[in-house]
Amino acid sequence: MYLYKNRVHGDVFRPPQKGMLLAVLIGNGAQIAIMSLITLVFACFGFLSPASRGALMTCAIVCYVLLGTPAGYTSARLYKMFGGERWKKNVLMTAVACPGAIFAIFFILNLVLWANGSSAAIPFTTFLALLALWFCVSTPLVFIGAYLGFKRPVSDNPVRTNQIPRQVPEQTLYTKPIPGILMGGILPFGCIFIQLFFILNSIWAHQYYYFFGFLLVVYIILIITCSETTILLCYFHLCAEDYNWWWRSFLTSGFTAVYFFLYSIYYFATKLEISDGTSTFLYFGYTLMLTFILFLFTGTIGFLACFWFVHIIYSVIKVD
Repeated sequence: MYLYKNRVHGDVFRPPQKGMLLAVLIGNGAQIAIMSLITLVFACFGFLSPASRGALMTCAIVCYVLLGTPAGYTSARLYKMFGGERWKKNVLMTAVACPGAIFAIFFILNLVLWANGSSAAIPFTTFLALLALWFCVSTPLVFIGAYLGFKRPVSDNPVRTNQIPRQVPEQTLYTKPIPGILMGGILPFGCIFIQLFFILNSIWAHQYYYFFGFLLVVYIILIITCSETTILLCYFHLCAEDYNWWWRSFLTSGFTAVYFFLYSIYYFATKLEISDGTSTFLYFGYTLMLTFILFLFTGTIGFLACFWFVHIIYSVIKVD
C-alpha cells in the first residue's frame, strides 16, 4: 500500500500548533461523551421519566460534574505528549474554558428570562448551586485527573519525528482542508437527522420523548460514523503526504455540529411560529449552546479514532 511507502512517517507525530487548545477541547469532549452515554443508559433503564422534564437535565449535570477526572486526565496526557510544559495553564483551561463558555451563554439567556419576568427563569440560588458544583466538585476532579495524566510517562510514538519539518506538497481539491472538513460532517449528521426532529419537538413543542433506546442506538451509530468518516479522510490525506492530521481530524468530525445548527435554522423557519425578538434570541442562544456541545463531542470522537488509526498503521511500518 502506498501509505506505508510514503515519506511522512518522520512528521506524522509532529506536535500540532496550539496543542494546548486542542488538548483542552479533547478533554472536555471526552467528558461530554462519557456523560451523554451514562445519561442515555440511565434513561434506557427507566431511571429517568420522560414526564419529568428536569430529571434528564439533572442527571446530565450531575454526571458532567462528577466526570471531571477523565477530562483532566485526557487533556494532560495529550498536552504532555505534545511536549507542553505549561501544565498549570492547561489544567486551568480544561476546568474553566469550555464549561465557562457554556455557563456564560446559559447565564445571558437566563438574564433575558429574568428581565421578562418569565416563570421559566432559573432562580439565583440555583445558579449559586451550579457554581458551587463547578468550582468545588468538578474543578478539583479535573486537577486530580490532570495530576494522574502528567504523572504517567509519555508513551513512545511508533516512529521518530524528524527535526526539520517536511514541506507538504500541493494538494488536490478533495485533500485540501476545507473541502475535507465540509464533507466530513455530512454522513454523521445524516445518522442523527431523523432523531433531531423529535428531539427539537420535545424541547420547543413541549412533546414527550420516549425513544431513549433508539436514541442510544443512534448514539452508537453516530460514534461509528464519525470514526469511520474521519479515518477515511485521514487516510487520503496521509496518502497525499499531508501529515497535518491533528486539528483536521477534530474539525472534520466536529463539523457535524455546523450542519446541526443549519438544520436548527430550517426548523425555526418552518416548524415554529415565533415572532417576538426575545423568543428568537432564546431559541438561537440555546441552539448555539447545543451546537458547541455537539462540536466538542463529535470532534473528540473523530480525533480519538484518527489517533488510534495513525498509531496502528505506523506501528507496523518498517523504517529504514
